[in-house]
Amino acid sequence: MRCVHCLNLEQAVETRRNEYMHASSLASHSISKKFAAYMNVEMERALNELEEHRSVCRTAAGELAGASVVTQIRHQQRETLRANTVETVV
Repeated sequence: MRCVHCLNLEQAVETRRNEYMHASSLASHSISKKFAAYMNVEMERALNELEEHRSVCRTAAGELAGASVVTQIRHQQRETLRANTVETVV
């Protein structure tokens, strides 16, 4: 059985990630770049909260798959940032 708090935090991370991806896709406008940066910070906060909770959660301690979700999101975030940087430079 999964921790309800973990599930809520995972949902928050996914929501923030989707918002960030949407904001990043609008990065052709100067205002959208600031919005994308803000959404990136919010996504980072959600990821940090999830990681912090998982470090003390008894239920998450037994789940190896939970850590991979955070790792996957961080990898996707880095790839999106690289793609946006390349688009901005070109």
